[in-house]
Amino acid sequence: MITISSNPVTLIGGKVASASKSDAAGRDKTMAYRILAAHNSSTDPNKLKIKFDALVSHDITYVGIIQTARASGMTEFPLPSALTKCHTSLCAVGGTINEDDHAFGLSAAKKYGGIYVPANQAVIHQYAREKLAKCGAMILGSDSHTRYGCYGTLGVGEGGGELAKQLLKNTYDVDAPEVVLVWVEGEVPHGIGPHDVALALVAATFPGGFVKNKILEFAGPGIGALSMDFRIGIDVMTTETSCLSSIWTTDETVRAYYENIGRPGDYEELSPQDGAYYDSLVTIDLSKIEAMIALPFHPSKAYTIHELQANPAKIFAEVEADCDRELGGRVKMDLRRNITADGKIAVEQGIIVGCSGGMYENISVAADILAAKSIGDGYFDLSVYPSSTPIGLAVTRDGLAASLMEAGAVLKPAACGPCFGAGDTPAHNTLSIRHATRNFASREGSKPGSGQIASVALMDARSIAATAANGGILTAATDIEYTEVPREYRYDGSVYDKRVYDGYGKPNASVELRFGPNIADWPKMHRMEDNLLLRLCAVIHDDVTTTDELIPSGETSSYRSNPIALSEFALSRRAPEYVAKSKAVRALEDARRLGDVPAEVAEALRAVDGRIANTTVGSLVFARKPGDGSAREQAASCQKVLGGWANIAYEYATKRYRSNCINWGIVPFTMDDEIDFDYSEGGWVYVPGLREGILAGREEFAATVIPVFGKPRGLVLYCKGLTDEERLILTEGCLMNYYAKGYGK
Repeated sequence: MITISSNPVTLIGGKVASASKSDAAGRDKTMAYRILAAHNSSTDPNKLKIKFDALVSHDITYVGIIQTARASGMTEFPLPSALTKCHTSLCAVGGTINEDDHAFGLSAAKKYGGIYVPANQAVIHQYAREKLAKCGAMILGSDSHTRYGCYGTLGVGEGGGELAKQLLKNTYDVDAPEVVLVWVEGEVPHGIGPHDVALALVAATFPGGFVKNKILEFAGPGIGALSMDFRIGIDVMTTETSCLSSIWTTDETVRAYYENIGRPGDYEELSPQDGAYYDSLVTIDLSKIEAMIALPFHPSKAYTIHELQANPAKIFAEVEADCDRELGGRVKMDLRRNITADGKIAVEQGIIVGCSGGMYENISVAADILAAKSIGDGYFDLSVYPSSTPIGLAVTRDGLAASLMEAGAVLKPAACGPCFGAGDTPAHNTLSIRHATRNFASREGSKPGSGQIASVALMDARSIAATAANGGILTAATDIEYTEVPREYRYDGSVYDKRVYDGYGKPNASVELRFGPNIADWPKMHRMEDNLLLRLCAVIHDDVTTTDELIPSGETSSYRSNPIALSEFALSRRAPEYVAKSKAVRALEDARRLGDVPAEVAEALRAVDGRIANTTVGSLVFARKPGDGSAREQAASCQKVLGGWANIAYEYATKRYRSNCINWGIVPFTMDDEIDFDYSEGGWVYVPGLREGILAGREEFAATVIPVFGKPRGLVLYCKGLTDEERLILTEGCLMNYYAKGYGK
């Protein structure tokens, strides 16, 4: 299905040929580098400084972004900036907390000249696809699934700090990335959908970090027969490979798409130039793709549905053991309860939703499979969420909504909720199959501390519909007979004209921002002193730690505009004791700044001959590989609000999480992975001369571990690859302090 090769290749005459690293100058002939060059202001070919064409953010992130930017001197949005109400529309827990955030968004769009998309009009990425994407453009989003490569747009998902920089007319600084050729060939078998291809791609590339922080460039003869919905269904899931971005060749299918949405002038033919160089190769043979299922807790834990059906007890037992290790035995997953007496697999929920599942074509084929059938009156239920109102209008006018409802499915408005646990949360220990983007632990409703576990598996809409037609018994769409009726998505954007506020280029400074009691300014962040004394408040030995474990999604969404209230949830599902421990360290630093000398701080500093007057005291988290998943900056900002000053890791799972740490003044230390960091929580790590070393460009620091018991020992820490701007951000304490000091303006 998918093969990978780390050897460089080139495209000559439209065919893949071997290359050597000496041919690397041909990287400038890739689509990716030609687009990057058009947006880059750096004179250093290895260090890019990018300005984007548009920004997109949603209601979990846009309040914090605007608060950061306005505190740093922003007076208007200098580029098209869409604020979408798509994440917290379904997760209010009482009162008007979420609606206050939404009113803030509309008032900000009016004041600063932005675009505001009201609730249930579109999920963030579908609005960007239909209104902002264009060939050769670049879009920056505060959501990790900012991927518009098949529309000819380089999309990058980052934390809110990077969007704030763009609003302040500064650049997105990134090392020149490697480019991976994704060569697509063959034809898609009947019953196979985009999620089947995407899950196979993630499974092949994510575990070894094969494409981490690289750009995927899709080309090859197999693309031409793929519809736009099929292409974006693959493209949006490239986020789960941990790549930086993606770009595809464009053709008449893409031209027709832009004509359909009323923007034919935004089409441009894109293709690699002859001699384009690629650092490595991924080959997708569409003809060999099988129906897939990704089991908890990652899209890369993918099996063919047939593999799972052949040996469910063994595979489920392995997943249960993984869960037990990952969640520390705090809750028991029992997937084997879903195996029926005759050896089949019973499913209790199906969801087709969001930026991956809620596309017109997925809904259309699901309706064909379920035509004149019933999902039954048992435990299984099915919900379908079109990803935008224009798609919702189309499935209604074409009779697809009626067909699905007649089968027993429930049609719901555009929203992102089920993707992160705010809507259609499955019952405890049941198996939910979803055409959605993620199935991380602590995401779709799991609360291990309360003994609750959600078991979410990812599948394509076609196999979800086949399962629904079979009364909830797991079924691959390739194993049933159905006729797919050819239909075209007829876009009608009139509802956007009626409901979306488009104030780009028309800021009105007289408009007052509308605040609610849950919208709070960022608390004061302090500047880094000469030295750093860090108390270890959480140790996580999982292979990968997701941002959903660092700050849970779902029920926390109502508090994401209140930094202090939100910080109370930090690591709550992974290390519940972390908040209290970190707040205790913050109290020590507060006392130090008032001139008091906390006894435990004085004792630690005596052990290393340190001086309290010029030593910042903060909390520390160790995780082997933190930051996979969401771009939400709160994964870092909550640590900072609680008094955090550093993380130590063997590596960071994504650039976006590392950037979030830097923008919030969290030093992203790494250390050699052969070191077993088994020091007890409550111990200290002392890093002398850190401020001076960072400003001087040093990347290696001699630290001392002061354990709870035993003698101090040496530890070498690294902080590599910082830009001059990032050094100042860290030493000033955070991005807002950096701007307040007068830098970057």
